[in-house]
Amino acid sequence: MTVALNPRTWFTRKTLRKDAVAGLILGVEAVPDGLAAGLLAGVNPLAGLYGYLFGMVGAAVFTSSAFMAVQATSAMALVVADAELGSLPDPDRGLFTLAILTGIVMAVAGIARAGRLVSFVPTAVMTGFITAIGVNIVLGQLSNFTGYQAQGPNRLLKTVDVLIHIGQWSLPSLVVGVIAVLVIVVLLPTRVGSLGLVIAVVVGSVCAVILNTWVQSSVVLLRDLVDVPRGLPAPVLPDLTAVPALLLPALSLAFVGLVQGAAVSAGIPTKDGRPADANRDFLGQGVGNLVSGIFQGMPVGGSMSGSSLIVQSGARSRAALFIAGAVMAAVVFVASDLVAFVAMPALAGLLIVVGFRAIKPSRVYSVVKSGPLQTAIMAVTFGLTLIIPLQFAVLVGVGLGVILFVAEQSNRVRVRAVRLERDGRLRESDPPAVVPPDAVLVLQPYGSLFFASAPVFERQLPAVSRESHNAVVIVRLRGTDQIGLSLVDVLRRLAHQLADADSSLKVVASEARVIDQLAAGGLIDDIGERNVYRGTEWVGETLRRAYADALAEIDARR
Repeated sequence: MTVALNPRTWFTRKTLRKDAVAGLILGVEAVPDGLAAGLLAGVNPLAGLYGYLFGMVGAAVFTSSAFMAVQATSAMALVVADAELGSLPDPDRGLFTLAILTGIVMAVAGIARAGRLVSFVPTAVMTGFITAIGVNIVLGQLSNFTGYQAQGPNRLLKTVDVLIHIGQWSLPSLVVGVIAVLVIVVLLPTRVGSLGLVIAVVVGSVCAVILNTWVQSSVVLLRDLVDVPRGLPAPVLPDLTAVPALLLPALSLAFVGLVQGAAVSAGIPTKDGRPADANRDFLGQGVGNLVSGIFQGMPVGGSMSGSSLIVQSGARSRAALFIAGAVMAAVVFVASDLVAFVAMPALAGLLIVVGFRAIKPSRVYSVVKSGPLQTAIMAVTFGLTLIIPLQFAVLVGVGLGVILFVAEQSNRVRVRAVRLERDGRLRESDPPAVVPPDAVLVLQPYGSLFFASAPVFERQLPAVSRESHNAVVIVRLRGTDQIGLSLVDVLRRLAHQLADADSSLKVVASEARVIDQLAAGGLIDDIGERNVYRGTEWVGETLRRAYADALAEIDARR
């Protein structure tokens, strides 16, 4: 696995101007976005800003996708919010430790080349999860948007508390939030694009400052919550005593970040146009989290919005990401006093828009059209993500994904009858309902024949009746490289039913592993080794030999 450690490969003079413009746009946009991510996570908003800065720069050295912006995504921020960092002796160091742990998990996944495992996450699970994330973002910002601090154990109950206390809403906060939302909605479709987020936060914050001078009930500003330092943070060491409590959230964050990062790898072009290396991107995200945690930032992951922004802004190399980091650092050094006046309702309005944009009705509709099983999985994932902490919802989603995969694979098993024509051709058709007497019936199953597929396979087998005498059934397992003992038991029951009807079973298998499993399950002892045929490289040769032996056996029994 190679990494982009040679600075000479990061940019050229021909592309520097376009990279500088793209980096400037991303760097300016990332300042309010990073603060909003920290607000969404329920931590110091500056941790989101530092995560954007250090996570993006640290990851850019290693990622395969030259335009992958590694930032604090909304989904990861919500997992952090549910991690109960407040129960730790030092919540701030706990956050930094969580980022470092997440980075270690991601880096190990990249080194272990676990990129292909992400493809096992079903669309139904991710659609339910992302849709619930969008709803959670909106519900989680109602307190900051309205100025009323809701009470409740989860976001749903806090939303109810906000709605039943309308009289206690802060009108100035509400005005600032609405202004920010309106500015974003108006500017996003224009050429201003994502910079509308910056303008919205600036306009909202200016309105907040003006209202604070006129109205006694003040709008909460960033400086009311934290001290905004002038300069970059010093490195910190992780809190090793908090590792056991943070291990599960770290695993959940790594899973969410890697899944979202894989989507970025697949959807964002690389510099040379070749497919991105998901494993290198995993490693890059891991390094980004390590750097973010060391420099007091929150956990980060591949961001589709940030990556799309830098591409749409004309970036030509990964130098744009380093320039974006330099712009953010300059803002922290030069404009920290102005950053302190950022209004919390304006950031809440930004996040509410982000939450609504994360909800994709078309994707939900496509899952609903795919069938009731996928719809049920999506609905369960959606409901659990709303009512339980996200680190547990992520694990439940993974479990549901495994169940859905097994269910789909088992339902794909199909049994076909194969007829050998006189001219040597093989003709497939639906199997008969009952095994015919005095005849050879060849059955060819398709699909994965593991343990969950056995009942589906058995239901498609022709019945064996009293009339099914003097018949031979040949089960052809060519192309099957593994079967479970449950399927061997199905074949044994079929063999016993055929024997009771004075008929027999033969098996054709091309893989030595399958034959070993037939022996381990006891089928070969039941039908005899002479009735098990090992396939060769010549397609159809072993089946024709088994077919000829079956015809001779029928004639002999007559």
